[in-house]
Amino acid sequence: MDDMAEQLTERLASDLDDGFTELVRVHASAVRAFLFRVSGSAAEADDLGQDTFLRAYSALQTYSPERRRRLKPRAWLMTIAANVWRNHVRTSVRHPVSATRAEDACDSWPDESPGPEERAATSADRTILVKALTELPEKHRVAVVMRHVIGMSYSDMAEAQGCPVGTVKAQVSRGIGTLREILTPEASVLGEVTR
Repeated sequence: MDDMAEQLTERLASDLDDGFTELVRVHASAVRAFLFRVSGSAAEADDLGQDTFLRAYSALQTYSPERRRRLKPRAWLMTIAANVWRNHVRTSVRHPVSATRAEDACDSWPDESPGPEERAATSADRTILVKALTELPEKHRVAVVMRHVIGMSYSDMAEAQGCPVGTVKAQVSRGIGTLREILTPEASVLGEVTR
């Protein structure tokens, strides 16, 4: 465990409210990024992120200080976020509602690129990538986002998903392979347009 995670877990153990505020400050953007990539909707990511931290706080209230000290905060939060996402998907299948399309959500992303040409290219690439991510099977999408968007280690991902490291590596590999298959026709079309 790194120093920052150790300090965070110590704060959680000694003062839950203060520690939780710090937990949210440190990990909210990673949780939101994960949920945005797997859902494809900024509004859903915000709602699911709130649900994730609500569940985390409720769980932490029942933990002893010693158990809070032993937490791996990032992996633990990603486990909760993945479970919140899975529950949301199950509920959505049973009770479908109209949702924002992934392409529409991309338009609201903050973009810090220097010029309009770069912004246009980045926005188009992002739209294509988000659309391709939503076409992946859930297990592969979650694994690819955890690894390549959030930057989690394979061991943390395995802990978060409750499976062996080899399984996580296979899910990431299959997800990347499927993304390549999905994006290859898009890349050739983009190449023809820019020529």
